[in-house]
Amino acid sequence: MQHTCPLCLHDQTVAYHQDKRRHYFQCEQCQLVFADPSTLLPPQAEVSQYNLHQNDHNDIGYRRFLNRLCEPLLERLALEQKGIDFGCGPGPTLSLMLEEQQPKVALYDPYFHPDRSVLRERYDFITCTEAIEHFYRPAREWQLFLDMLNHGGWLGIMTKLVKSPEAFGNWHYKNDPTHVSFFSEATFEFLAQRDGFELEFIGQDVILMQKH
Repeated sequence: MQHTCPLCLHDQTVAYHQDKRRHYFQCEQCQLVFADPSTLLPPQAEVSQYNLHQNDHNDIGYRRFLNRLCEPLLERLALEQKGIDFGCGPGPTLSLMLEEQQPKVALYDPYFHPDRSVLRERYDFITCTEAIEHFYRPAREWQLFLDMLNHGGWLGIMTKLVKSPEAFGNWHYKNDPTHVSFFSEATFEFLAQRDGFELEFIGQDVILMQKH
């Protein structure tokens, strides 16, 4: 079955993997791997899954996890810059960490911080930690990033990256029913070239992109 890529809107996609719950497809242009659209959860079921997450801003381990993005991003930011934590979830933590040096960090989450007025602002940096894999229509959110980010601004993303079909078959990351869009290094390289970003990969799951 043919599906349009939900990220770059290319109409050439191929079957990538199948398990007991879902089929997955890959875009031939941007290499995004995405779950069969017919298996996407309705909003109430999606929120119920998110409420199972126990992310506490006082949790030292969780802060250490987020610091893998926070520290290298702060090294690249000038003082007193304005940012937004996109997809911050019910217990924003990265914004608190950033605000130790960057006093202005707005919050947005479609379920837990749904004030869309912040999406009409422009920012020097955008963070998106463990959220981009949840996007049903990532083309929409990616365009928001492009619209909100100032020239010279930074986009900081954390997400686990697709490696190969073989690794994907045994990958626990795909088993979360709210994980539906799976990026690879090739996907970010496509976006960087198309949309004018400098791109840097840090470790296994941190992606930093600076807008030209």
